[in-house]
Amino acid sequence: MLILSHDDVHAALTPAACAKAMREVLAAHARGETWMPLRSVMRPPHANGLMGLMPAWRPDEFALKAICVMPGNPARGLDSHQGVVVLFDGEIGVPRAILDASAVTAIRTAAVSAVATEALARRDARVLGVLGAGVQGRAHVRALADVRQFDEVRVYAPTIAHVEALIEEFPGLPVRACESAEAASRGADVVVTATTSPTPVLRLEWLASGAHVNAVGASLPSARELDSETFAACAVFPDSRESLQNEAGEYLTALRDGLIDGERHVRAELGEVLAGMHPGRAREQELTLFRSLGLAVEDLAAARVAVERARGAGIGTEVPL
Repeated sequence: MLILSHDDVHAALTPAACAKAMREVLAAHARGETWMPLRSVMRPPHANGLMGLMPAWRPDEFALKAICVMPGNPARGLDSHQGVVVLFDGEIGVPRAILDASAVTAIRTAAVSAVATEALARRDARVLGVLGAGVQGRAHVRALADVRQFDEVRVYAPTIAHVEALIEEFPGLPVRACESAEAASRGADVVVTATTSPTPVLRLEWLASGAHVNAVGASLPSARELDSETFAACAVFPDSRESLQNEAGEYLTALRDGLIDGERHVRAELGEVLAGMHPGRAREQELTLFRSLGLAVEDLAAARVAVERARGAGIGTEVPL
């Protein structure tokens, strides 16, 4: 069995390689070629966080991600997501690899947003606004630079030291700090919300005509990064309808408030656009939203590519089980 640590995963799995895998697996999932249930979440009443279990299958392979989400970790200098991804042989069930889930989650989440941006954002998008400068904020700056040539990257986070560290990490990109979420997002062509905020950080009046939004944080029914007016005004493309309807606070709140007409408000899943089953953006002026909830099939595909590339490069540790 191959063991890939956090650093091993980052060494083996580049944003571009992961994005390619995400395009392929989301299109395959839209065609019915993969299978996964809705993730199972355990929230003990007195625990510091929660645990999610995310199994998936595609021909010749099973995968399981067991992930703990610990909101207090960033204050400790740790990623809030901690766990493992395990790959199993699809014929005989033997475990083939164990990977650090924090690294897999960071890379694949940003890679899916990059794929969504490539598919849904206007071709002339030149200004990127990023709300959040943690693990996902940094990963998104890196991944989205591969799909659009941004003239300006605006970043806002409540902790200025996190923003400064992000800027130092990307000396070749035109990144600058902003004093507020509004300053970072107002008039931007692409906006990323990658926060842990349980209440909206993005307002409809800040969005430029034709903007594209990637909403990736607050993946709980009780939390939302976008106000209901933003969600209602956008053409919505989730990674999964089922996940959206069960886990996205923006959808559930807008539905409760009578601002959307249930599932009919969802234009298509991102995988349906990638598979050519739906055209995606209809007009240059419309607002598009990719609501990322995070899928087990994405973890499976990212882990598989990481293992293949790691074995080819001699990365990781092989151990008997």
